[in-house]
Amino acid sequence: MPTPQQLELAHNFILRHLMGKGYAPFYTEVAAQLGVSMEEGRQLVHELIKAGVPGFLFPETDHIVAMPPFSSLPTHNRISIEGKPGWYAQ
Repeated sequence: MPTPQQLELAHNFILRHLMGKGYAPFYTEVAAQLGVSMEEGRQLVHELIKAGVPGFLFPETDHIVAMPPFSSLPTHNRISIEGKPGWYAQ
């Protein structure tokens, strides 16, 4: 079971990744960032969603679709960061 600190670190990393790259990281990237095993990274992502953090995974997968305000899937809500377009919001 992930600790609250691990969940917070995972959430922050996912949001920073979304802001920096425009798409969500895969759980392997979360695992590498936090220095845990791949399975622990996968569990972290699932536990983060179960804990009530806004966001969702693509059904029956481990792929992060959105973590508000950002979305990895194209939406009608285009946004820019520091004047640079290229992101989607929910």
